[in-house]
Amino acid sequence: MFMTIARPAVEPQGPDPVAVPGSPTSTEPSPRALHARLLENAALRRMRGAERLRSNRLEDANYWLHAAPVAVRKASALREEKSFAPLP
Repeated sequence: MFMTIARPAVEPQGPDPVAVPGSPTSTEPSPRALHARLLENAALRRMRGAERLRSNRLEDANYWLHAAPVAVRKASALREEKSFAPLP
C-alpha cells in the first residue's frame, strides 16, 4: 500500500508556525502584555497549588505554591527593566 504525506489545507504564515489557522499571528508581546501574562501565570500556579492541597497531593501542592513567586519575581524584574511605574 502506497502512502503519501498530505500537506495541510491551510499553511501557517508569519512568525508563529504553531498558530491555529485563522487566528491572528502573534508578534513579540508588549512589555505590559508580558507583565500581565506573568502575573496571570503566578495566579494560576497558586490556584493549582490550592487545588492540589484540597486533594491531599502535598508534593504537587508544594511545587506549585513555591513556583508561584518565581513568576512574580520575573514580572517585578520586567517592570524594573522596562521602567514601568513601581508596584505599590
